[in-house]
Amino acid sequence: MEIVIGDITEQRVDVIVTAANESLLGGGGVDGAIHRAAGPRLAQAGAALAPLDPGLAVATPAFDLEPQVRHVIHTVGPVWEGGDYGEADILASCYRQSLALADELGATSIAFPAIATGVYGYPAAQAARIAVETLRSATTSVGRIVLVAYDEDAAGELGEWLSTGAGNGAAEA
Repeated sequence: MEIVIGDITEQRVDVIVTAANESLLGGGGVDGAIHRAAGPRLAQAGAALAPLDPGLAVATPAFDLEPQVRHVIHTVGPVWEGGDYGEADILASCYRQSLALADELGATSIAFPAIATGVYGYPAAQAARIAVETLRSATTSVGRIVLVAYDEDAAGELGEWLSTGAGNGAAEA
């Protein structure tokens, strides 16, 4: 696993994961950026697969994204409601389902954003722990996993979990 700070749409990977809403039509934040970069066909392909429940993942072609990117995996994170409503399990499922789908697609590399930490309000430190622990504990043939942070603070949260060797326990809030 590696951490980069920057624009997820510029990553040279086989698959990009987007933190989607249930409609899969695009939205704000990272999802909006991915939809703008991929072009209008991404929303059309997503609409055909919607609605998507939180914790699940589906794939579409990447359309106009960087030529190496073959697929976009759409996953719907949990809305943060204080942590007592299964949010951690749903968030962990987003990462597990996306990685499993990347395996099915034959991907060798994947880029993840910080799922649910934007408008869905998931606390960044808890989300970073869940992301790292879930991805570390997953069985996968994907050789390169990139965690794309939008700023230094987000990268620091992820880096703390990567460097501590965390990831052997269950991903709970």
